[in-house]
Amino acid sequence: MEGWPAPPLCYNRAMDAPHLRDWTMRPIGVIHTPFNAMANTPIQPTATESAHGTVEVFPQFAEGLADLEGFSHIYLIYIFHKAKGYRLQVVPYLDDVERGLFATRAPGRPNPLGLSIVRLHSRRENILEVSRLDILDGTPLLDIKPYVPFFDEDSEIRTGWLENAPGRKQPKRWKDDGRFG
Repeated sequence: MEGWPAPPLCYNRAMDAPHLRDWTMRPIGVIHTPFNAMANTPIQPTATESAHGTVEVFPQFAEGLADLEGFSHIYLIYIFHKAKGYRLQVVPYLDDVERGLFATRAPGRPNPLGLSIVRLHSRRENILEVSRLDILDGTPLLDIKPYVPFFDEDSEIRTGWLENAPGRKQPKRWKDDGRFG
């Protein structure tokens, strides 16, 4: 607006809004995987077709799993519970150059949320049998959503710095090498 002084760059008036203040989330379950330590845990689900595990949804949320077994893939939204802090510039797994945190999938984040698309094999009451896991055993589960290609895919995708990343075509580098743990 003309005549009004510009607000300082470090202040965002929207942050005063009540709905933008701290939120509390509680797990709806726990993810069980063969990976007990960050070392050698796959860094993406596509690097680990054979990693099988289970998703245990707490009984009070089991009713919400109705109809999920009709989907072949699901999103798991979880907490990176072993992440220790964050940096806004990181050297991501498949690269040797520092990148902005939000242009990577590094686990150390201001809000340490993880997102993985896994294959759903079956459901037994509140237990989901899944594969393509890149998640530590005992990880707190926040939410589950079905993967729906006609909602989630786009034909005009750009992958930024990853298009030329040195480790992109080297599957050996697709496991945790300790840089974030």
